[in-house]
Amino acid sequence: MALNYTRNRFALAVVFLLILFKAQAQGNKQPKNIIFILADDLGWSDVTLYGNTDFYETPNLERLAAKGLTFTHAYAASPLCSPTRASILTGQNPSRNGITAPTAHTDQLILKAQVAPNASPSSKAIITQSVSRLDTQLPTLGKLIKSAGYSTAHFGKWHLGKEPYSPLEHGYEVDIPHWPGPGPAGSFVAPWKFPNFTENYPQEHIEDRMTDEAILWLREQQKDKPFYMNYWQFSVHAPFDAKQGLIEYYQTKMDLNDPQHSPTYAAMVHSMDQAVGRLLDEVERLGIADETAIIFFSDNGGNMYNGLVDELPSGEKILNPPTSNAPLRGGKATMYEGGIRVPCIVVWPGLTQPGTRTDVTIQSTDFYPTILKQLGISLPSNYAIDGHDISPVLKGEEYESQPIFTYFPHTPKVPDWLPASMAVHSGDWKLIRLFYEGENEKHDYRLYNIKWDISESNNLSSLFPEKVIELDALIEAHLQDANTVTPIPNPSFDPSKYRPQDIGVPPIGLHNADAIKK
Repeated sequence: MALNYTRNRFALAVVFLLILFKAQAQGNKQPKNIIFILADDLGWSDVTLYGNTDFYETPNLERLAAKGLTFTHAYAASPLCSPTRASILTGQNPSRNGITAPTAHTDQLILKAQVAPNASPSSKAIITQSVSRLDTQLPTLGKLIKSAGYSTAHFGKWHLGKEPYSPLEHGYEVDIPHWPGPGPAGSFVAPWKFPNFTENYPQEHIEDRMTDEAILWLREQQKDKPFYMNYWQFSVHAPFDAKQGLIEYYQTKMDLNDPQHSPTYAAMVHSMDQAVGRLLDEVERLGIADETAIIFFSDNGGNMYNGLVDELPSGEKILNPPTSNAPLRGGKATMYEGGIRVPCIVVWPGLTQPGTRTDVTIQSTDFYPTILKQLGISLPSNYAIDGHDISPVLKGEEYESQPIFTYFPHTPKVPDWLPASMAVHSGDWKLIRLFYEGENEKHDYRLYNIKWDISESNNLSSLFPEKVIELDALIEAHLQDANTVTPIPNPSFDPSKYRPQDIGVPPIGLHNADAIKK
């Protein structure tokens, strides 16, 4: 009897453990599919997620947010597109991989960052030249995920190099429209100018077509094989045009006292949002929502600086800035918050809770280690990764925000222009180092407390010199660790030609005044 009793207890324990393991396995079931949606030039204030716009309409982003976690402090690794795209695919900051400017569509092939040959006598520093292609030797997300047995595809903008540096050489089995340029070819509304990709019908919108292609690919996927899909939208990058019906709708909402009042740009945001909604519809229709993670992000802040021509309901034509990033300062191509803080939503069944938000600071580099971790794919050995695994954030667990670095050693002359610079965010503080802009070839600094001063109106560097020293030490340590090629003092600098008061350019649109006549 004692022996039988012991055997029965053992059998019951085994059954209990099997039930427990099965329940745990079901409870911890992780999505096997990834859809990464990347908008182009979509600003933090261009969406309704953060309460900064009454003009634009993004109901499908609201719908996506209701399914997962919305980040209020998400940052692109650069205020321009290609460096951020490279940071997502490599997990490396532009300071490490050398892609610091969107030059991948040019003929010049540069695979190693270098200091420019010279600079104007009016410049205190000689800036650097960016790497112009995403090196195929790098262990990019597409390669690693494909090697793990996933189907892979890339739809939309790439801007990291044509063959032999296209998505097809970086692990993607499909690349449509296989276009290396910085924006849609010619226009958003057909006829396009893609060399090997034509419209299916007159006035076809490129975002509608990209969504069609992505949906067709989703329908072709095998049920027993996971997939990883990039849907990297052309929207809302220039050239600025949109569906006429949507433009006319937003004309009825125009308020010239609102800094966001371009009906053309609003229509572009609308089409972007509709594309997201159609993808969500298809994922739900296919019955794969519970096993599909969806990430939505933007490659940099909103473009405030390229003027566009809008038409009032009266027929009068006016010059408009595309958008406004208020309350953030600046926009695309600036190191201020408007250039780098972006909208972000992550829906990860089994990890994220529906309809939640977080103010944890993350950066585009963080997706690389997080995605690989969650897919059970080992990180590449002997490979430096700047991003951090933010899985605890997705789970709603305690997480201490890590310092993030933004390296932009270029000087595009736009309003809110800053010389070649690097920034660090640490807690509520942000320090921008301006390379050699101080006296006697020393750096200059801008220090802001983003919690107190979201618009970066007050440079606190003179009031908190200890904080400047503390944060600048983080910058220097990162530059040393990444072996970064940085600007150097300009030996030809002529103080008599230096005019810091000329920072910026004339008001938006003045350089496009002739466009009104067309």
